[in-house]
Amino acid sequence: MASIRKRGPYQWEVRVRRKGYPLQCNTFESKAEAEAWASTIESEMARKVFRSFSEAENTLFTELLDRYGEELTPKKRGAKQEASKLRVISRYPIAEYSIALIGGKELAEYRNTRLKSVSPKTVHDELVLIGHVIKVAMQDWGLALPHGNPIESVRKPKVGNNSRDRRIFGEEEKRLLAACKEYGEPLPSIVTLALETGMRRGEIADLQWKYINLKNNTLHLPETKNEESRDVPLSSTAIRTLNKLPRNINGRVFSMRADSITKAFSRSCSRACEHVFERMAGEETDCDNCEGIKNLRFHDLRHEATSRFFELGLNPMQVAAITGHKTLQMLQRYTHLKAEDLAKLLN
Repeated sequence: MASIRKRGPYQWEVRVRRKGYPLQCNTFESKAEAEAWASTIESEMARKVFRSFSEAENTLFTELLDRYGEELTPKKRGAKQEASKLRVISRYPIAEYSIALIGGKELAEYRNTRLKSVSPKTVHDELVLIGHVIKVAMQDWGLALPHGNPIESVRKPKVGNNSRDRRIFGEEEKRLLAACKEYGEPLPSIVTLALETGMRRGEIADLQWKYINLKNNTLHLPETKNEESRDVPLSSTAIRTLNKLPRNINGRVFSMRADSITKAFSRSCSRACEHVFERMAGEETDCDNCEGIKNLRFHDLRHEATSRFFELGLNPMQVAAITGHKTLQMLQRYTHLKAEDLAKLLN
């Protein structure tokens, strides 16, 4: 049963009580609006289709972002990156909206604002994260929304083909390794291992001696990006590289963190100019105007290794077993065969 009472010249308070349902309250500027709302609530309760959205109306989106960041994000391998995305989203006006008021329009405004400063891929990933935060709130936290998950009402930006085809050519590998040696261990060993195994940066950084079996020429990765373990075969070069390394008391193979590897690699690429061998020999050189190796990222070493596996004659199943790629499509993204090597196979 609904009760309506006047609270001041422009305010009408409505209370709807019905057995089996929580008390529903709302306030309107006119009596007609109050009566219409009460009639709708009573009708839904009578038809047993009523759902209370009061919690969603009183919950700010930033509260969901905070809870998600505290309860779910720390359990993920990419926790640091996801936490950064959550912080970015929380800085925009959409975070201060009541979650019940967020719809396609509000998400489109967020999308268009972000596209002015970051790439479509970044915005796409942020919208996916927003959608998952709301999905978890609905499915696991019992939050009822009037129109379901609003992420379904917004068009995500199209993400073009962002695969890279950078290979290592000519003397680039020699110059790169020389620059890495100039930087110092363990960087040259890390780069060599990446080229010989196709392992990801994080997999190399987390490598432990207890998972390396030099008798069987294999190493074991208990955790990978796709959350599955895998065994990686070791080439003779990889084995020689590992045998030269000192054993750390903490059991880790390398002392460098993943982000430190990226910074050191970038610096070495810049230093890997034509004069790197002269510098290594102690000769004086003028490298102020040298460009080094351009447009090479550490992750490109995984592309290079994968392509080399195919050039050695391994079939897709064998290469996937080494690299951990789950689909042929993903394996193709990491494979860039040299035309001259394919020509040799044809002649």
